[in-house]
Amino acid sequence: MTSAETGAVAVPSADAPLLALEEVAKSYGNVRALHGVSLTVEPGSVTCVLGDNGAGKSTLIKIVSGLHRHDGGRYRIDGREVRLGSPREALDAGIATVYQDLAVVPLMPVWRNFFLGSEPHTGRGPFRRLDVRAMRAATRDALRRMGIDLRDVDQPIGTLSGGERQCVAIARAVHFGARVLVLDEPTAALGVKQSGTVLKYVAAARDEGLGVILITHNPHHAYLVGGRFVLLQRGAMAGSYAADEIGLDELTRQMAGGSELDELRHELRHDPRGEAQSS
Repeated sequence: MTSAETGAVAVPSADAPLLALEEVAKSYGNVRALHGVSLTVEPGSVTCVLGDNGAGKSTLIKIVSGLHRHDGGRYRIDGREVRLGSPREALDAGIATVYQDLAVVPLMPVWRNFFLGSEPHTGRGPFRRLDVRAMRAATRDALRRMGIDLRDVDQPIGTLSGGERQCVAIARAVHFGARVLVLDEPTAALGVKQSGTVLKYVAAARDEGLGVILITHNPHHAYLVGGRFVLLQRGAMAGSYAADEIGLDELTRQMAGGSELDELRHELRHDPRGEAQSS
């Protein structure tokens, strides 16, 4: 069987991007959720996927993370075509996804959440137990490496701010060997200061050599860290630009609908007497 049939990832091609989607499509029955979407992810880069609600961002995340299989186009990892069958296969290929609603146990300490599902043990047989000392130390070291300064890794993760929890999730993905980091709207529910903190660690992950896919509806946040911008509208590509090919104002205009927004602005414009202008 080929890697495309089994979901396995073969020996990487040195010149290939970490991840590439080529004209990828996905339908649910008669509903076409995604069609003709292409993007590439290189080491040490941030690819921002922008779109409003219903643009297809969630479907794209599910395909990249192995939750759903695409039914059109090609999905390549290290140049090899794959059809991932589960999130576990994506993780084994080095693709880690951090969702907006982080899967954490609020009352457990930071270090316990950091290793949740991947806990090291010490001892054998009836003496086998969690290696708490190693997990605490590794959590502190991993956070410090990313420049994250928490007061205490023993504090419940639920006491951290939303931005701090996102940063811990990013550090966890880096620690466990992710090569591609997919971030689902990491700043959506955060204030300006916390959003800035998260974007700082997105840039830190990029500088560690990871390829980052940042899913967002906020062009201002995307423009601060993005190297390439992919715009989605109604499940289709609306544009793909390198950072030096488009300014923030034009990126914002296109994401908001471009000509549709201009037409709406014209329709809503009023004359000095308070009457709407006719076309």
